[in-house]
Amino acid sequence: MPDSTPGGASGAARPASDRLESWKEIAAYLRRDVTTVQRWERREGMPVHRHLHDKLGSVYAFRSDLDAWARRRSAGAAGGAPGEGTLPGAGPEGEPAGDAGTAAPLEPAGGGPAASGFAGASRPAVLLAAAVAAAAAVGAGATWLVQRRAASTRDPLAGARFVPLTDFGGVEQAAAISADGRFVAFLSDRAGRVDVWLTQVGSGQFLDLTRGSAPELVNPSIRALGFSPDGSLVTFWARGRTGSDPPDIGIWAVPLLGGPPRPYLEGAAEYAWTRDGTRLVHHTPGPGDPMYVSEAGRLHEGRRIFSAPAGLHAHFQTWAPDQAFVYFVQGALPDRLDLWRIRPDGSAPERLTHHDGVVSHPVFADARTLLYLATDADGSGPWLHALDVEGRVARRVGTGAERYTSLAASADGRRLVLTQASPKRTLWRVALGPEHADLADARPIPLTTGTGWAPRLGPGYLVYVSAKGAGDGLWKLQDGASTELWSQPGARIAGAPAVRRDGRRIAFWTREGGRTRLRVVDADGTGGRVVTDALQLAGAPAWMPDGTSLAVGAIVDGAPRLFRVPLEGGAPAPLVAEPSADPAWSPAGDLLAFTGADVGTTFPLRAVNADGSAHRMPPLTLTRGERHVAFLPGGRSIAVLRGEIRRKRLAAVDLASGASRPLVVLPPDFDVRDFDVSPDGRELVLEQVQERSDLVLVERPAR
Repeated sequence: MPDSTPGGASGAARPASDRLESWKEIAAYLRRDVTTVQRWERREGMPVHRHLHDKLGSVYAFRSDLDAWARRRSAGAAGGAPGEGTLPGAGPEGEPAGDAGTAAPLEPAGGGPAASGFAGASRPAVLLAAAVAAAAAVGAGATWLVQRRAASTRDPLAGARFVPLTDFGGVEQAAAISADGRFVAFLSDRAGRVDVWLTQVGSGQFLDLTRGSAPELVNPSIRALGFSPDGSLVTFWARGRTGSDPPDIGIWAVPLLGGPPRPYLEGAAEYAWTRDGTRLVHHTPGPGDPMYVSEAGRLHEGRRIFSAPAGLHAHFQTWAPDQAFVYFVQGALPDRLDLWRIRPDGSAPERLTHHDGVVSHPVFADARTLLYLATDADGSGPWLHALDVEGRVARRVGTGAERYTSLAASADGRRLVLTQASPKRTLWRVALGPEHADLADARPIPLTTGTGWAPRLGPGYLVYVSAKGAGDGLWKLQDGASTELWSQPGARIAGAPAVRRDGRRIAFWTREGGRTRLRVVDADGTGGRVVTDALQLAGAPAWMPDGTSLAVGAIVDGAPRLFRVPLEGGAPAPLVAEPSADPAWSPAGDLLAFTGADVGTTFPLRAVNADGSAHRMPPLTLTRGERHVAFLPGGRSIAVLRGEIRRKRLAAVDLASGASRPLVVLPPDFDVRDFDVSPDGRELVLEQVQERSDLVLVERPAR
C-alpha cells in the first residue's frame, strides 16, 4: 500500500525498532506535546509519513529521520544563514506554555512576536539577537542529548537498600511481590517439598499456602507465581493437578490467608495484568506459546496477538506502564533468548536486545527503565540488567558476582525482590551392579579445582569442566591426579565434553564472545584445535561411530538440528531432519538417540537407525532439566533423568518395551543434574547439585 513520504524514504528496508507509530509516540520521543510536533511537521518540514489508505491522523515516523532533521535544524540555527537548516519564523502562534522548562534541541529560533520586532532593529542588534537565539538552540540541543544519555546510564539501584528476606538454608525461588509491595510469595522446600509460601514484608512470619497439595510447581522458564490485581489471591503455575494424561498445565490460585487452591486461568501457562487491572495478557503451552490479550471480566474472549516461530518460545510477558506495549522474552530454550515487545493489537513485534543467552523476568522500575536478568555472552550469570526502552540502551547493573534467578517488582517499581542463588556441585562415583547401584556405596570425588560439573568417563579417567577466572577449563582426573587439558581466558565451555570410544580424543564446544566453536583436544592435553566455528551450536556433541567426525546440534531457523561435522574439513552435513539435539550412539553404532523439541515443559526422546531411517520405540517423554542420555551395555536400554524439572532420578528405560527401572537408589534430597556411564557399564559418575538460594528485598529511593 502506498505511503506519502515527505522528506524521506518509505521505510520498507528500515528496522522495526526505528519506527514510531503515532503522533503520541513521535511527541514522546521528542519530549514535546502532540500540538507542538504537529506544528513542526506543518511549518518546518519535520519528516512525518501518512498512510494514504487510512485516516488523516494515521501517521508514522522514523527515529533516524527525526534525529537527522533535528541536527539540520540546530545547524541551521547556529549558522544563521538561509538554506536547508534555516528555521522559518514561528508566526504569531508561538510555542505552547506547556513546553516551558523542558529542554530539547527542537525549539524554533525565534517566536512570532519576538521575530517581528527585529524589522526596525539595526543590523548589529539583529546579528546579536540571532547569535543569542542560535546559542540558546544549540545549548538546548546539547542539554536534551545530555539528559537522554544520562537517563540511559543512570543506575536504577543507586541509593537502594538491600534487605535479606529469607535465610532458611534451603531453596527459595520464583518470588513475586504484590502490586502495593506489602506481600511476597515464593517457592520453597522448607517443609521438605516445594510449596508456595507467603510473607508480609517486615513481619518475619511465613505461611505455607499449598501444604503439598500442588505437585510440580517448579518451572524456571516462566514467571511461576503472581498476585491477582486486588492482591487477595496468590497465583501459581502447576502441571498435573487435574489427573489428565498428559497432565494439564494451568494457573491456580489460593487466598492470601490460605485455603484450598482453585483454578484461576485454565489452560494458561503464564499471565500478566496491566497496572490498573483492566487488561490481561497470557499465553498457552501450545507450540509457539500463543499469546492472547483480553479485557477484565471477559478473560475467555482473548484476542490472539502473537505466536513464536516453530521451535521457539515466548515467555515472561509484562505490560508497559502506559499499556502501549507488551514486553516478553522470545527465543530457543534454554539459553538463546532475548527481549522483545509487541503492541496489544499484535502489530509491530520488535527485538530489543541481542544477548542470545538466558534472559528472564522483565519488570519496570519506572516508565522508561526495564529491569531483567540475563547471562553474558560467555554464559556466565544470570546478572541484573537494565534497558532504557526509549534509547534502546541495555547494560548490566552492578559489578558484583551475585547470581540471580528471579526478579519481581511492585507496581510503582519502588520495591524489588530478587532470588540470589549459590549452587554447590559435587561429583560422586558409584559401582553399577547387575540391577542397580546404591548411593550408600558411593564415594565423593575430591577435586583439586574445588568444584566441577559435566562429568564424562573415559577408559581409566574422568573428564569434567571447572571454572577458571573469567573462563572455564577442561580437566582430567586419573589415578588421583588432576591435569588441565584446555583453557582460554574469556571462553566458557557450554556443551559437556564427549570422549571418543578409544579414549584418545575429547570433543567439546565453547562460547567466546558471541560465537560458538567446536573443539577437540588429545587426552594428554596436546593437539587442541577448532573443528568449526561456522555453526550456532546447541546441546552436547557425540563422536560418530567411525571416530573421524562428530555429531552435534546447531540452531537452524530457531530450532536445533543434528549435523555431522568431519574432523579433517568439509561442510557439516544434516543428520536428522526434525528438531534434534544431544545425540547418543549405541555401543554397536547402529542406533542414534536424540532429544526433540520442547513442548511446554517436556521434550521427547527419539531414535534413528544408522541409515537414517526412523527407529520404532515406545513414546518416551522427559521433563525439562538435563537432556543428557547414555546407552547402557548391549545398546537396547538407555539411561535417562526422569522426574520433575529440578528433582530428577536416574532410570534405565528399555527401548523395545518402554519399561523403566531405577538405575541408582537415591535419597529424596539428592538432586542429580548430570551423569555418565563408563564404557564397560560397571561404573556411574553423578553430578549432585545442592541448590542454595535466598530472597533479597530491594528498597529503591523515590526519584
